[in-house]
Amino acid sequence: MPIPAEAFFLDRNTGIPLQAQLRRQIIAGVLEGRFRAGEKLPSSRHLATHLGVARVTVAQAFAELVATDYLTSRDRSGHFISDRIEPLPPTPDPSAAGPRFDWSARIDGRFRATERTDRIAGWRGYRYPFVYGQADAALVDHTAWRDCAVRALGRREFIPLTSDLYGEDDPELIDYIARQILPRRGIRAGADRILLTLGAQNGLWLAAQVLLGPGRAAAIEDPCYPGLRQILAPTGARVTAVPVDADGLDPDRLPPGLAAVFTTASHQSPTGTAMPEPRRRALLDRALRDGFAVIEDDYEFEMSFAGSPSPALKARDDAGAVIHVGSFSKTVFPGLRLGYIVADREVIREARALRALVLRHPPGVLQRTLAYYLSLGHYDAQMARMRVAYARRRAAMTEAMTAHGLIPAAETDRGGSSFWMRLPEGVVSARLAADLRAQDVLIEPGEPFFAHPPDGAGFCRLAYSSIPVERIPEGIARIARALKA
Repeated sequence: MPIPAEAFFLDRNTGIPLQAQLRRQIIAGVLEGRFRAGEKLPSSRHLATHLGVARVTVAQAFAELVATDYLTSRDRSGHFISDRIEPLPPTPDPSAAGPRFDWSARIDGRFRATERTDRIAGWRGYRYPFVYGQADAALVDHTAWRDCAVRALGRREFIPLTSDLYGEDDPELIDYIARQILPRRGIRAGADRILLTLGAQNGLWLAAQVLLGPGRAAAIEDPCYPGLRQILAPTGARVTAVPVDADGLDPDRLPPGLAAVFTTASHQSPTGTAMPEPRRRALLDRALRDGFAVIEDDYEFEMSFAGSPSPALKARDDAGAVIHVGSFSKTVFPGLRLGYIVADREVIREARALRALVLRHPPGVLQRTLAYYLSLGHYDAQMARMRVAYARRRAAMTEAMTAHGLIPAAETDRGGSSFWMRLPEGVVSARLAADLRAQDVLIEPGEPFFAHPPDGAGFCRLAYSSIPVERIPEGIARIARALKA
């Protein structure tokens, strides 16, 4: 019995490659018993026409399934379901299995309670996505990254990369970070003061777990990176949100009795302002005097296309009170999920032991691939492309916003990838964001950035990292029309 072409469909909004979707549907059909041994598939030409894809897409999917024994190919007859794959046994019906175990009585939901609901997973499906933290794939040198991955998987590298590093990190990547990345921020640190993380979020989590717990106190900026509050909530620590001003966090407003202060001194999140030198000195002096640690989230420093960035707070840290958190997510690409922390040796030892309890170390192949990407100059070339592209987009954003009378809430000239906007009186950002989604425009409402969400109702963030420069004017025009409405 032939399998009809109508048994297959492709979803172009998922982000999953079309060829992969087709392969998965055939495999699922075989394993679930819907497609049986000997049944014939539609011809590649017929199926390609039905799905609206190139014939080579279907042909390649068929070829890979033949190689893995899901299909067999018969000369001049076509492709058939193989008899070498056994279907899965039927899944039992949970409702017929008697009483169910009561997990609700054993899980308190403290982690689920921190989940963010303001993220739009299908942002690529919008024509005007002013969303932060997503990359433009066109700026990433795919060929270079693939070449580095092939090098990392070469025979010479294979044995060390397949070994369990027992909590250690790739020495080549650590060496490059120590010799090339950190000096750009004014930081000097040996390998024993650097620990790799799965991005900045993981670095902040490690710092919070090492320093905080019930009975301890921490201070954060207000507004701040929403994920930080998610990280701190399950620790049980008392968290004070300290309002920022045009110069960022004011050390004089910190309460007494703190164990840790979290700050984005070089590029405040989300306003983009930079903490001036006098405040940096005051913060470090108070950290030493009061005995609290400073956790510095140093994101986006590479995106300074309007002059050299100021040195990191860690660069001024003679006493060793600062834990510096860095990431490659905003510079290489977000899906990489690799970052690092730089801190005193005692902190690194404790954080390494904690990390080993959870994941030992980030995947060795990924570490070595990134090491090649950095050392062969691809990273610096990508940074140069991104600075040029972001500068053009920022200029286009500025011109369009000026034309429509939109003024950023914070004046910044150091670059970055977003604007922090104050909305007209009476406009609620969450409602505005919902209205704009219906017009194919995505913005980030301000409420999630504040400890007291209603305080952010009059703000929003407009990012330009993931929107092509030619779409910016129309996107801003739609925002302006929505504000007038």
